[in-house]
Amino acid sequence: MLAVRVPGSPCTIDSADTLDYCVMQAGSISPVAAGAQRLGAQVYELLKQRLLDGQWAAGESIPVEALKREFGVSKQPIMEALRRLASDDLVEIIPQVGSRVPVFTPREISDFFLLFASLEAEAAAIATTRGTAAQIQALEEINARIGAALVLDADARALAYREYNREFHQAILEMSSSAVVQRTSRRMWDMSDLLITTTFDGVRALADEVCDRHADHNDLIEGFRRRDDAAVRTIMRHHLLRNVPMLAGLPGDEGR
Repeated sequence: MLAVRVPGSPCTIDSADTLDYCVMQAGSISPVAAGAQRLGAQVYELLKQRLLDGQWAAGESIPVEALKREFGVSKQPIMEALRRLASDDLVEIIPQVGSRVPVFTPREISDFFLLFASLEAEAAAIATTRGTAAQIQALEEINARIGAALVLDADARALAYREYNREFHQAILEMSSSAVVQRTSRRMWDMSDLLITTTFDGVRALADEVCDRHADHNDLIEGFRRRDDAAVRTIMRHHLLRNVPMLAGLPGDEGR
């Protein structure tokens, strides 16, 4: 685990790439137990989280020089992190120009969510046949936290939903007991988060839909209880295709 302590708000960041411990103080990263070769992995985790949180809008340049000063590192680990993020399709590197947050057309957004919804629908159908009663109960508990967030203001509601929604769907993937499904899905969830937080006014639009999406989760839980894989597949596809009209401004014909 890579642990990053932020002044005034201790937190940890999980990383499959390093077991290093680093401390973030006064805008700098200082490796404690590892050599400089691991800085790229540390910077990668930090930049990825900022991208998924929507710190930079679609098309906005990634400020390499400012990040160097903030993190107290050379250009090398920044560029190493950006190359990895580019391989994840979360950053676009333009030769002789720099790096920026990718810009996607409405058609590309629609295509992505059609593919994503199909994958998650099948993963959920698999989970229906393999999940335990305890795992289904865990889904209920996560969704209850989403329900409690409905009374929050729009920004806080969207933030809470994004966190708990990712936890909810990760729990479904774990029910599938398939490592390959989980690995494939994790990358697509990252792209989904990027599109929502960087495209148009996605976060605000998401806040307006939390109630309906919370209801979708309740329907999914009921489908898991009944072991109704066909219903779960349909509900999950509908649930994720809500993002198409929300983000791309396309007609809400979710059944096409």
